[in-house]
Amino acid sequence: MKAVNVRELKNNPSAALRAARENPVIVLKRQRPEAVLVHLEGDSILGEPGIRLALATALYREQNISLGRAARFSGLPLAEFIQYVSQLGIPVIQGTAASVREDTDAIEEWQKSWSSPVQAL
Repeated sequence: MKAVNVRELKNNPSAALRAARENPVIVLKRQRPEAVLVHLEGDSILGEPGIRLALATALYREQNISLGRAARFSGLPLAEFIQYVSQLGIPVIQGTAASVREDTDAIEEWQKSWSSPVQAL
């Protein structure tokens, strides 16, 4: 396992990422462990059971990625991912009840405008 300090990481992040392909890299701040760099390419860590789903769920919960992207990353179909996060108590629809109602009204208006026949000029 390799260790780099924050300054080395800042000056040459590519070297730390290359090293992480072989083994995890410990990032030190004032000679104390601060973080770990782990290479995610291939089947190493992401191939472990449940890791992709857990990571996708955490990223979605923190609103770092969209619902669709999280589902794709997890490997689950969208409907199954929605069910999964809902069971964990993570809201799928973001916003207040008023903003959701406004969005629903706007969608209904849009649907009506497209479903009505086009009038001849």
